[in-house]
Order: sequence, then C-alpha cells, then structure tokens
Amino acid sequence: MEFDFLSPVNDELLDEIKSLNPQTIGANIRLHTERSGIPEMEGVNVAIFAVRENRRAVRPENAPDFFHLRRQFYSLFPGNWKLKLADLGDIEPGATVEDTYFAVQNLVESLIKQDIVPIILGGGQDLIYAQYRAYDNLDQMVNLVNIDKRFDLGDAEKMISNQSYVGKIVVDQPYNLFNYSAVGYQTYFNSQDEIELMERLFFEAYRLGEVTSDIALMEPIFRSANLVGLDLGAVDSGSMNSAYFNSPNGFNGREICALSRYAGISDKVSSFGIYEYQDKLGDLANMLIAQIIWYFIEGVNYRTNENTISAKKEFIKYQVPIDDEVLVFFKSPVSGRWWIEIPFLSNVNTKLKRHTLLPCSEEDYLEACNQVIPERWYKAKRKNEV
Repeated sequence: MEFDFLSPVNDELLDEIKSLNPQTIGANIRLHTERSGIPEMEGVNVAIFAVRENRRAVRPENAPDFFHLRRQFYSLFPGNWKLKLADLGDIEPGATVEDTYFAVQNLVESLIKQDIVPIILGGGQDLIYAQYRAYDNLDQMVNLVNIDKRFDLGDAEKMISNQSYVGKIVVDQPYNLFNYSAVGYQTYFNSQDEIELMERLFFEAYRLGEVTSDIALMEPIFRSANLVGLDLGAVDSGSMNSAYFNSPNGFNGREICALSRYAGISDKVSSFGIYEYQDKLGDLANMLIAQIIWYFIEGVNYRTNENTISAKKEFIKYQVPIDDEVLVFFKSPVSGRWWIEIPFLSNVNTKLKRHTLLPCSEEDYLEACNQVIPERWYKAKRKNEV
C-alpha cells in the first residue's frame, strides 16, 4: 500500500508498548513505524488512522495529537476477537484542507476495496465529507448515519465547516446519498428551518430523549448504514469530564458505547469516523473514546454477515394488510432481526435495488399489526417515488 502522506506512530508509544501485558491490544496490533514502515495488510480486518485536520472548525484549534488516545486504546485488552487490527498512523494537514480531504478519501476507498473497515479519528467533523466521497467509485448509493446534537446541514453555497457539510453531500456530484439519519439531535441546537428541511428531504431525525428512552430501537438505523460518523460533542460534558463541548446534555458513556457497538455489528457499515477530538481532553475522555473504538471493533467481530438478498428465501415471511397496502416483513431465524420490504419502482436508479429490504424492529411489525404504518417505511417509499 503506497500512501506517502501517512506519518508513523510516535516512537514514544512504541517504547511504552514494550512494557504492556502481551495480551493487550497494543502488544498485538500491527503498527506503522518509522523503522518498518506501513505494516503488512494481508489478513487485516480493521485499520485505524488519525487525521490531524481541524482548520474548518468553527473554533479552530491546533492540529490535534492522538498520542494520549492511542495510549489508552493500546492499554485495553481485546475481547474474544478473531480480527486482525492495524494502526496506520496519521494523515498530516495538507497544504490545503482539500488536500487533506483527498488523502482521506483515497485511503478510505482503498481500505474498503480490500474489505478492511477503517476507523477514522479526526479533528473537525467536516472530514466526514471526505469519508463520504470515498464511496464515489464504489458503485453504490449510501446511507449516512450521524451521531450528533446538530444536523450539520448548513448552506451548500458556502464553504464547508465542521457544522456545515451535509448540504454539500446532498448537492455535490456524484449523487451517492440515499438517506441521512441524525441520531441524538437536540432541538435547541437546530433551527426550525433545518428541522423542516430534514422532513422535506425525507431524512430521519431522532431526538436525544427518544433515543435514550429505548436505545435498542436504534439498531435497525445502524443496520441500514454504510458509513457512520460520531461528533464527540454528542456526549455530555460530564461523561467526557470536559467543559470543552459545553453541553450538560448528551449521551452518557454506556449509551454512546452501545451505539458504537450497533454501528460495528451492522453488516453494511464499511467505515466509522470519530470526530472533534481535541488535545485538551483529559485521561477520562481519552479512555471513553478508546472504549467507543473498542465497542465498535467488538461489534465488527460479531457480525453475522446476513445477505438479505440471498437469505430472503430462508427468512420467515409475514404479511400485514393495512388499508390498501400489504406490508411484508421478514425475520431472520438466525439473528432474530427484522426487515420490511420496500416496493421497488422499475423506473428508479438500479443502485436502489439493494434498498428494497429495510431493517426494522419487532416493534415495527407489532405496530403494523395494530394498523400503524412504520414511519421509516413511509419515508423510504416516498424517497423511491421522488
């Protein structure tokens, strides 16, 4: 793999690894070092790299250094994993922000093509634009899930920032975005214009209270995602032990780790980004972020790789008549997970055929039996018709 823009892991960390328990992640992960270069990627399942870029942040800081975060992550013990991990080091800020985007896009695309799941550790969340653009040449429409207190729609006519990039994703060619889901938004951080725009675009938005009241209901949202981004500002300041993000409300440590695991266990999620990292975060915050990474990898390890196209024959089929519609549900006898069929329109882009089965919950099926059409089904159907 030729990526000259990657800088190696800090030598001081390599010295610390030698003193770790030989069963820790740090003692077993393949590392990009000054001496040996980029590690052999054959057999690697998950690759971590950091991006020291935050020039488009609303409050720009110095380029973040991920030394302390890596130290905490390396100190953890893996679960009963069959996965091989690699740390590819850092992408340094390019001459322009666009240069950094280009490097991120190319690295993510290359890893996905090798069936390696990248975990991106970033500065500004505008980097999710580069993460998304990595799918331009992968011949698929994509679902983006963003764990954030804001929608980050912004103005597509203005320059991208860490709070204004989704608009660019929607309007810039090539058009790859099928759906955008915002998980954990807080109304007072979003204008009514943005809330109404989310509705008009048939995007999905889940308020913080709605998510935390039954976090398990978010599993189908992540199951249909291709890429996931996490703004660390979605975590409450108390759990981060830091006033930097300046919000008393947000996900606590257990909740954000549960969402991370849902992202990891999804068979479709092929890249995961954690953004808005800052040097000023202390040991507690770094340990929480390390555990967020750990839970994502844990999820990847336990993927069932259910191919809904071929496995559809083996799923249990349920038909529920509602008014003039007949909703068709499928349940996997292996994982117990549910899907609902979206009527496919022959005149739409063939890339959408893979979206004809939409992940859902058993609660959606039970509500349908009570003559309540699931909102996600309705939005997906309308999106196909547009």
